Amino acid sequence: MLILGIDPGSQILGYSLLRINEASALTIEEMDVLYLKRTADFDERIKQIFHSVNDIIAANRPDHLAIEAPFLGKSAKSMLKLGRAQGIAIAAALAHDIPYTEYEPSLIKQTVTGNGNAPKEQVADLLRSILRFDERPHYLDATDALAVAYTHYARTSSPINAAALQIQHKRHKSSKKQWSDFINQNPDRLA
Repeated sequence: MLILGIDPGSQILGYSLLRINEASALTIEEMDVLYLKRTADFDERIKQIFHSVNDIIAANRPDHLAIEAPFLGKSAKSMLKLGRAQGIAIAAALAHDIPYTEYEPSLIKQTVTGNGNAPKEQVADLLRSILRFDERPHYLDATDALAVAYTHYARTSSPINAAALQIQHKRHKSSKKQWSDFINQNPDRLA
């Protein structure tokens, strides 16, 4: 199995490819960033994200995309940009019929370090210890992407975690239907 992990960003997007062989040994195939800060126009950055993720997928044919969910950071505007970057990366995966799973930042940190509030440096250092790579990359967005891929591996490698993940997906789909039913039944309550 090959997992593409993405830490979305509209200025720096981290990505990694984590291979799991039949003996459950983990190998980092690639870990890097798309550096987009030199491109001033946001639409051009989004286009670069789509084409770059599309190229990574076409060249490596991952089995799954694991991606970090947007979080409320400095401002709503930055969160919207982050969400757009995430959506574009997901669209690239879906264009290749690759399934995806979204993980909350605190769950990723909890999975890697045992602490849902761990700093990026601690996540990177523990991944270095677990996956045995030489040095921390210049941009920690790359190790954040690796942490997302590792979280997907950890969450799906045991039958218990895999079953829990399927239940969570079913609940998520069910809650979407409940909201759409509410909206359809109460159009006057929308303002």
